[in-house]
Amino acid sequence: MAKKNEKEGILLETGTNEIEIMKFRVAGELYGINVAKVKEIMMSEHVKPMPHAHPAVEGFFKPRESLITVINLAKYLTGREPDHLENSRDLFIITNFNKMMVAFRVDSIEGISRISWRNISKPDKTLENGDDSVATGIAQCEDELVTILDFEKIVAEIAPETSIKISEVEELGPRENDSAPIVIAEDSVLLQQMVRSALEKAGYTEITMFNNGQECWNYLNGIKGNADLYDRVNVVITDLEMPMMDGHRLTRLIKSDKQLRNIPVVIFSSLINEQMFLKGKEVGADEQLSKPEIGHLVQVLDELVRRFRENRKEGFQS
Repeated sequence: MAKKNEKEGILLETGTNEIEIMKFRVAGELYGINVAKVKEIMMSEHVKPMPHAHPAVEGFFKPRESLITVINLAKYLTGREPDHLENSRDLFIITNFNKMMVAFRVDSIEGISRISWRNISKPDKTLENGDDSVATGIAQCEDELVTILDFEKIVAEIAPETSIKISEVEELGPRENDSAPIVIAEDSVLLQQMVRSALEKAGYTEITMFNNGQECWNYLNGIKGNADLYDRVNVVITDLEMPMMDGHRLTRLIKSDKQLRNIPVVIFSSLINEQMFLKGKEVGADEQLSKPEIGHLVQVLDELVRRFRENRKEGFQS
């Protein structure tokens, strides 16, 4: 019975298009992080320096059994030495995404707000500075504007070896081009480029990219009545964290639609863990993979495209 109650508690929050944001301050400014990325909050501890590291990397510490790298967000965001920033050494936000733990030093924690993804806007081009943007969105939390930081981009910039590697695709060996139309919902400009490059390297030549789940849904909803629907989309790949509409909500909408539900959906996210896997399964995701496993994504994509073509020939008989 306990397991059933636990499962029901999780499912109540699945596909609601809501996010819990932990608000914190760095150098006097208000920022946010998805609570799903936060493992714990700790008082700062002594950090052992790491020679020749990125300027924003303070070093590492070992709170229990694991070594955890410490990134000073004030240094990363402002470029100023931490010693010049008052109250910049108070707390560690211990994060867990992309199957690794990283500590971010912040000034203070300001609380948690639960809001709809619709209340998070993508910065326009005058603010985001193209590929250099470190903000995935601007959230309206009560009467405050909160900048949601792209923690994946921060870590990828500091430690490129932890991000998507084209070499994983090259290790799959020679491949032929495939014109299967792939639709992708991903809000990070950096990851859009990385995923597109990797899939094109794998031979997939027809890729349509959208900045969030809402844009992707608008596209799919607009073509679902067309006779050439399955010539325009064979597989949907979606991130989870996105302004306007998240990946769980997008997946639920696709799998609840009589015309679209035959299209395979892959959730490709840094947040895949046991709980998130259960949520993805309940909304109907066909596959769920953790970033940055791009080689695995290509292999899964190969299988889903093959299966989609076979099922299409058979008229998608259940």
